[in-house]
Amino acid sequence: METVATISAVRERVQAWRRAGARVVFVPTMGNLHAGHVSLIETARRYGERFVSSIFVNPMQFGPNEDFAHYPRTPHEDERMLADAGCDLMFMPDVAEIYPHGSERAARVEVPGLSRILEGEFRPGHMEGVSTVVAKLFHIVEPDVAVFGEKDFQQLTVIRRMVTELCMRVEIVGAPTLRDTDGLALSSRNQYLTAAERKLAPVIFRTLTAAAARVRSGDADFASIERFGFQELERAGLRPDYFSVRRAEDLATPSADARALVILTAARLGKARLIDNVQVARPGD
Repeated sequence: METVATISAVRERVQAWRRAGARVVFVPTMGNLHAGHVSLIETARRYGERFVSSIFVNPMQFGPNEDFAHYPRTPHEDERMLADAGCDLMFMPDVAEIYPHGSERAARVEVPGLSRILEGEFRPGHMEGVSTVVAKLFHIVEPDVAVFGEKDFQQLTVIRRMVTELCMRVEIVGAPTLRDTDGLALSSRNQYLTAAERKLAPVIFRTLTAAAARVRSGDADFASIERFGFQELERAGLRPDYFSVRRAEDLATPSADARALVILTAARLGKARLIDNVQVARPGD
């Protein structure tokens, strides 16, 4: 695997692969990789012959009181993990390479509606930062396929809409959430948890699973299911931002006859803010 830090170097390598007829698959990350990220590369291997991953902690998607400065950065370990997973090219730019005039003055990409709900409500500007940097990375790499984890379901939905709206040629693939044995979704922010908090954290997935069971049973009182989930997390000692039942296609508030749903939550536990979701299909008539 080769590691490069400039846009021109990425384009040179990718253009050479294209001349050789290879399909290029891209996995963007913020680094501090874990097994969940490795699973994205493994998914990518089903869609092409050459694989690019980026390591970039994007300042635009962090709020003023969030953890940008302290977000864990482990470039050497990331490089080893990507190489072992079969990645061909690691793109690790600095902020000036991506935002030459500064992230505050950069042109921005927003997906109206989807960007301002859920995470967008509690982290203003976050989804706009995500769509902007992903659009820039797509223009740099020009992949045939890009792989994103379903753990960040709203992010995946925003990117899919952006690609459609901006007529981008890249195919977006969602990869299933990788979980620890007790159900906790793997995340770089799990390392912020103390030992006691780590034992408590699986209540998030248990609560989502219980809510999904109600949906599968035919329960269409989504407001009641949302209250149940929120209160269960509070009772366990977490501080939930939201616990929401949405239509999986577009994250709209579902009607009583909606079938494909997703239940999403974000909750704070100690220094960590954890997100998770489960997709669920309601029974048909």
